[in-house]
Amino acid sequence: MIRVLLADDEHLIRGALASLLGLEDDIDVVAQAGTGDEALAMAVAHRPDVAVLDLRMPVLDGVVVAERLRDTLPGCASMIVTSHAGPGALKRALSVGVRGFVPKTVSARELARIIRTVHTGSRYIDQELAADAIAAGESPLTPREAELLAYAEDGAPVSDIASRASLSAGTVRNYLSAAAAKLGAENRHVAARIARERGWL
Repeated sequence: MIRVLLADDEHLIRGALASLLGLEDDIDVVAQAGTGDEALAMAVAHRPDVAVLDLRMPVLDGVVVAERLRDTLPGCASMIVTSHAGPGALKRALSVGVRGFVPKTVSARELARIIRTVHTGSRYIDQELAADAIAAGESPLTPREAELLAYAEDGAPVSDIASRASLSAGTVRNYLSAAAAKLGAENRHVAARIARERGWL
């Protein structure tokens, strides 16, 4: 059996997907999560073979979760399922070892096939998302800069961002200033908007 963790902040979608995957003879959904930090905790507790992660989740996004799973559970293959991926998101995902990257428009049967593919150590990237990523160009942001800009998108103060990222406020300011300079933005909020529009968050 392939042990699967499903992480998506939309409860209805997550529940429906768990039910449909549960019909497959060789797939067992062993845990579900609604936020990135919950996904990490569930992964450590249940040790899945494959983590199916929504790109955008509260607290930590799917790419950050995949990066941390790579370090804490190297035997767990991560894949991203998303309804709104900019091309930069695919590049970020690949840079942290994500094995699959698919749109939420994929059928449950196709998703089951892709889970089997990544479980064997192969990679599956949706062709249209891959073509968009090639056309978009490289992000100048480091993974940490992108993570902190994502936290800054909703206007959170530096102290809140520092708390969420487990960094000092000064370190966060330095990262955000560097990111804004790279994007030619006057502040972190504009930088976050630019990065989102270009698909780098």
